[in-house]
Amino acid sequence: MSQQPPTNPGQSPGETIEQRTRQGIIAGLAAYLMWGLFPIYFKVMSDVSALEMLAHRIVWSLPFGALIIWTRHQWPEVKRALIHRRTLGFLLMSALVITVNWLTYIYAVQSGNIFQASLGYYINPLMYVIVGVLFFGEHLRRAQVIAVVLAAAGVAVLTVSGGEFPVVSIILGISFTCYGVIRKQVVVGGMPGLFIEVLVLSPIAAIYLLWLMHAGQSVFVLERPEMIIGLLLAGPLTVLPLLAFALAARRLELSAIGFLQYIAPTMQFCVGLAYGEKFTVAHAICFGLIWLAVAVFGFDAWRAGRQLRGLRRARQAGEIA
Repeated sequence: MSQQPPTNPGQSPGETIEQRTRQGIIAGLAAYLMWGLFPIYFKVMSDVSALEMLAHRIVWSLPFGALIIWTRHQWPEVKRALIHRRTLGFLLMSALVITVNWLTYIYAVQSGNIFQASLGYYINPLMYVIVGVLFFGEHLRRAQVIAVVLAAAGVAVLTVSGGEFPVVSIILGISFTCYGVIRKQVVVGGMPGLFIEVLVLSPIAAIYLLWLMHAGQSVFVLERPEMIIGLLLAGPLTVLPLLAFALAARRLELSAIGFLQYIAPTMQFCVGLAYGEKFTVAHAICFGLIWLAVAVFGFDAWRAGRQLRGLRRARQAGEIA
């Protein structure tokens, strides 16, 4: 019997599907665990203002990202994206959107709104569904409609009963959804795309940091070596989760990624509890409805994926016969 070629793009010779899946799960868990623990880092660095923290995150992601690009031999992909006008235009837009997302997230953690940050990433997948319906002509299955209604009810309860409109959650959810939609329009890898985004943002961020130093308002000073080390870590802490996610996305089906993505907001929620954020009855009802929506949404995605795999197997069996 002749050896069959790999069925997955990028699969190494001799690498089985089980090995790829195992590697993908490990990489996915690493990515979402790092994102889930992110609030702790920003809490530790709470002496740094949100805007300065954002600037350091952008600036120090550039050299670390360049190192990753070099080790993965992705400079040709970076060059192609930079000289392609349409791709560069979309990456400029995505850079602006991710800046809003990062700044809002840092502010949320530093201001004691980790619950809202967590809620924003819980509702993000549901926002993708809404965007698909409104702008791409997609049709909702019954379970998806139920999930969206439950999520909307949760936000409404928090707004009316808790007297707290989740502005942070909405901004995070919308900005990350827009980021995903924009990045979907260009054929560029996760790391090359992120590198170009921080590349175009770095001049502004660097000028702002230099101005802070000149004005004597920066915490990046020799007298505080712990702050220097902490701020330098903003680079790898930004790049490494994305690298792990890129590896997972190439090895796992979307349904598996869909389940893993709820690890991060769940961990963020737990971090919020650990830091003693106020958890009211309105919060309990809101998150209860959101978790129910997530369960319905996840089960529907799993069932749809299972049916699709069944159709593929049946089609392959028919072709073989």
